[in-house]
Amino acid sequence: MTTSVPAGRKRLFHHLDTPFSTVAWPEVSLDDQDTILELLCNLLSPIGQHRRTHLKASQGKREAKRKASKKLVTPEVSVTKPKPELVDYVDVGFNAITRGLETMSSGTQAIHAGQSSENSYNMIFVSRGTQSAAFNCHFPKVVGVASRMCASTEDIKLVGFSKSCSDRLAENLGIARVSSLAIKKDAPGAQALWTFVSGHVASVDIAWLDNTRSIQYKPAQIAAVETKIGPKKIKRSQVS
Repeated sequence: MTTSVPAGRKRLFHHLDTPFSTVAWPEVSLDDQDTILELLCNLLSPIGQHRRTHLKASQGKREAKRKASKKLVTPEVSVTKPKPELVDYVDVGFNAITRGLETMSSGTQAIHAGQSSENSYNMIFVSRGTQSAAFNCHFPKVVGVASRMCASTEDIKLVGFSKSCSDRLAENLGIARVSSLAIKKDAPGAQALWTFVSGHVASVDIAWLDNTRSIQYKPAQIAAVETKIGPKKIKRSQVS
């Protein structure tokens, strides 16, 4: 006995349209990226020189215990050169920068017009060439929000390097690896870098965030999409 299979049915699905879209990175030409990288490395090089000269790399727990057992009773007086002042104005790494931006975005900082804060960033650099987009796609959003929450007239500049520059930044900082770094306002020696970055890098543009300043009710936009679904299954009891 042949059983007729019903034709494919159609069902109407509804989903809410959203005005929020992916925030684009500021566009920076390759020539400007190279210039910014040179200025940035020149700024950070004293930090790397200080770490290579005055800080010893860790050789593991066993080596530390062996040296401690042979240590003389009379301690040696070691004279360490003070670290560069710039060290306190640089944050390195995904977690540190994200926490700083979240603090600025939450409005918990006492930042008033005409006053600078030691914890406020004015430049953030990300090596995008060696990273997955999922790892750094949040930076444009949080940078844009932090710029608007801060009462300063200068927006935070976000620079994404297209080429791989992690090794070079790590060498100039004297550490193993660098994925991103942020420079705070009024950093010593950073005026030349800030002048070039502020003149060649646009601010993060979040159009839908600017619209929140004018309160206006907007009804939900429901989009209807007609699509096909598979045929309805026939129960065995119906087939005889």
